Amino acid sequence: MDRSRPPIIQGGMGVAVSSWRLANAVARAGQMGVVSGTALDGVVARTLQDGDPGGHVRRALAHFPSRAIAQRVLDTYFLEGGRRPGQPYRPHPTLTISPSRPAVELALAGNFAEVWLAKEGHDGVVGINFLEKIQTATLSATLGAMLAGVDYVLMGAGIPKEMPRVITEFAAGRTGRLTIEVADQTKAHVAELDPVAHLGDELPEFTRPDFIAIISLHVLGGYLARDPEIRPDGFVVEGPVAGGHSAPPRGKFGLDEDGQPIYSPKDEADIAKMVDLGLPFWLAGAWSTPERVAAAQASGAQGVQCGTVFALASESGLSDELRAKLLADLEAGTLVVRNDPRASPTGFPFKVAQVEGTLSQPEVYAERPRICDLGYLRAPAERPDGSIVYRCASEPVHMYERKGGDVADTVGRKCLCNALFANIGMPQVRKSGYVEEPALTLGQDLTAAHALLELYPDGWSAPQIIDWLLSDVAA
Repeated sequence: MDRSRPPIIQGGMGVAVSSWRLANAVARAGQMGVVSGTALDGVVARTLQDGDPGGHVRRALAHFPSRAIAQRVLDTYFLEGGRRPGQPYRPHPTLTISPSRPAVELALAGNFAEVWLAKEGHDGVVGINFLEKIQTATLSATLGAMLAGVDYVLMGAGIPKEMPRVITEFAAGRTGRLTIEVADQTKAHVAELDPVAHLGDELPEFTRPDFIAIISLHVLGGYLARDPEIRPDGFVVEGPVAGGHSAPPRGKFGLDEDGQPIYSPKDEADIAKMVDLGLPFWLAGAWSTPERVAAAQASGAQGVQCGTVFALASESGLSDELRAKLLADLEAGTLVVRNDPRASPTGFPFKVAQVEGTLSQPEVYAERPRICDLGYLRAPAERPDGSIVYRCASEPVHMYERKGGDVADTVGRKCLCNALFANIGMPQVRKSGYVEEPALTLGQDLTAAHALLELYPDGWSAPQIIDWLLSDVAA
């Protein structure tokens, strides 16, 4: 497919921080708008329980190919007028290697709605960003996004070598299969999703989206590019200071005096070798200024991917209160982003903005009851009898240990699932009255954010970011 490859990719961040509103605004401005594909089943379920303000989800689901699936989702989760004050969100089914039909249908609807709304009203390009680490959600999320006509699928936090085939199979209306990493496995475990089994005659014709692999090193790019079966259509090459999860340092793992992983020149990709691969690529992690965009293109890159400046934009999914806190700390010069090697239960280093009232503060973290009830970052493990158990290093320690996990892995782990929902104003309320607290992530390079704050002291929009980023290129 002849598809536009714009110079700016807006990063796919958090749980709905890269919201459909943000992606829509970026795509309207001629760049690649990207929605976060993490936990969109939970996002649509909670939005409907909040009464679907503005009616956006219901408007999107009116276009879902299967009216029966859309109606089942609405019947299960929609609350006219929203929840009562203090009423907890009802739980929704989790996605496993062999998920239930309601779990798949909710994921299809959630990913469809987010992409459909991001694409509404313009002819720009829209992508969806997945984490390879969240494997059990990948098939249903991908199919849901493709039902809405997503233009690009992006994936990082691992080696996404099976995604090109999954997308190709779905585009042909065939069953998608994904090998699932299972700890202590004695056999291969493969998840399957047959589009016809869920949509039947309502299954539309697809256009295959392009696949972009998010990598940290040219070596991985070379590995993926040389085999047509696993070759992506392009790359995002992400440096160590980029927000969210990042690859651990190569070689011996060490920490600096602040307890952060130590990176070296070995952790920087060789741009010339990326050019030699002959596939389009974008640079990410401290590339979000007009000068760096121009430099990236001069080096042979298609452009850059930017996260932090878009996370702080008015259209992002961050709650207004948290965005205001971040901008105030940025203006005061006190905003610090720490690369925490322990925060994420995935084991990957995770950038955590040090903000008052969030889980970045030890006392706030200590007050949280250790609960794992969303389970997006749970990892499957095989028991001696061959059955599968799902465990997360941030769940109650005794439960993790009972499932065969090492207690040492639980130290310092944060429940990112619940925290990321709190970031977007959807915190769970416990029966005890405890309300889940946020944990914010940004990139560690704040140069671009400071520059934009000087230009726009009251905050900025996505089109203003794009005009600024492309000012040197236009010149």
